[in-house]
Amino acid sequence: MAVTPSDILYEDNHLIAINKRAGDIVQVDETGDKPLDEMVKSYLVATYNKPNTAFLGVVHRLDRPVSGVILFAKTSKALERMNAAFKNREVKKTYWAVVRNRPAKPSGTLVHWLVKNPQKNVVTPHLSEVPGSQRAELSYKLIGELGGYYLMEIDPLTGRSHQIRVQLSTLGCPIVGDNKYGYPRGSRKGSICLHARRLQFTHPVKKEPVNIFAKLPVDGFWERFENF
Repeated sequence: MAVTPSDILYEDNHLIAINKRAGDIVQVDETGDKPLDEMVKSYLVATYNKPNTAFLGVVHRLDRPVSGVILFAKTSKALERMNAAFKNREVKKTYWAVVRNRPAKPSGTLVHWLVKNPQKNVVTPHLSEVPGSQRAELSYKLIGELGGYYLMEIDPLTGRSHQIRVQLSTLGCPIVGDNKYGYPRGSRKGSICLHARRLQFTHPVKKEPVNIFAKLPVDGFWERFENF
């Protein structure tokens, strides 16, 4: 599917943010499916009548089954500065997740050391540091319940691969649809109920606060949680 104006959450001369659909890949991978960065480039070329191509830098990534706000840089200056902002933890990321099991504590902080198996694309959590592990930390709180499903808000301090998915699973709260990390069945759409809800940072050029907010997917399930 092509990127359309309705997918765009924020755009100026330096940055463009998209409300990513679950199932889209951010960059090219072994599947050969068209990645989101190429779709955004095509949108920029068509919209601004660029003769060949457009510069677009990938600032961060979301897993393929995850939806929500994802940011790209339209200039090399913005890319360099936003990469530094993410590395220095100057960007606040907020996610929403739907789980079937109520967490034992309504809020808390989780710290694990994660080891990724790149062949299987699976991450294993450990309670203490082990060889090849990366420290992962997030805070969570329970913010709603609807029809036996629980809505959680997650603020990751680190940005590790599959971090939220595997850390919530250690709570006994696997994300709905995420059969890779403990939910009993997967989604027929290849999606999981994890949504990048908000991104907050200081603009890399204008030095102004930016707050980008992504509406929930309209899929017959997610949108019921929009007013929490």
